Amino acid sequence: MAERLIQSVERAADVLELFLTSHPELSVKEISQKLNLSKSTVHGIIKTLEHRGYLQQNPDDLKYKLGIKLFELGNFVGNHLDIGKIAKPIIRNLVDELNETVHLVMLQRDEVIYIEKMEGPRALTIYSHVGKRAPIHCTGVGKAILAYQSEQEIDRILSSAILESFTEYTMTNIADIKNHLKSIRDKGYAIDDEEIELGLKCIAAPIFNHQGSVIAAISCAAPKMRLDEERLSKVIVGIKRAASEISTCLGYKDDHYLIKTRPEGF
Repeated sequence: MAERLIQSVERAADVLELFLTSHPELSVKEISQKLNLSKSTVHGIIKTLEHRGYLQQNPDDLKYKLGIKLFELGNFVGNHLDIGKIAKPIIRNLVDELNETVHLVMLQRDEVIYIEKMEGPRALTIYSHVGKRAPIHCTGVGKAILAYQSEQEIDRILSSAILESFTEYTMTNIADIKNHLKSIRDKGYAIDDEEIELGLKCIAAPIFNHQGSVIAAISCAAPKMRLDEERLSKVIVGIKRAASEISTCLGYKDDHYLIKTRPEGF
């Protein structure tokens, strides 16, 4: 049986798509003529779309153009839709190289959410699993994302978040966290050194999208006892390289985001 389509939604979609094939700005009369709809019908559709931010009116000529909501939705799709699929083979290669657990997370409502987790042959039982949320202030992935937000956004998140202390090493002072974030930006990676779980160390690097915004992070988690100086250096290089590869696949280009053979500041 054929699916029932809702006519009003179909017409709203026709109005929006008209801007993609016609002029960037259109009046009610022009839309009415092009879609062979009455002006009253078009007016109702346009006002609804304008109210929701999908269209906006030019006050000079009273014509309409696509609104900021479509820009937001387009960015969301570009930033989120394929990242898991793109990252999966890169994560698999990194797991094979490091023989440790690797995570991929994204920022959602001022927390990080795990969207991918692959375990190495020496997997350990830790708090993470796909779909789980974690605090942004004391996880490697959270700090790697937070460090690259605007100063205003960092202030907003830290002032509104519950900066819970999970271990004796968890930073909860906002000034201390902000100084730590600067160090992360300088080095290009973040470390959670038993901040959320005793005995666990996590190295994370930011993932950039095509607009140069950090929208995700990748990390390697392992028992602290396994990460001596030489091993830690290898993990940092691997994590930064994988983050760079994923960023490149997402369209990011920046000559300053270089992967060094020896981590800066290490």
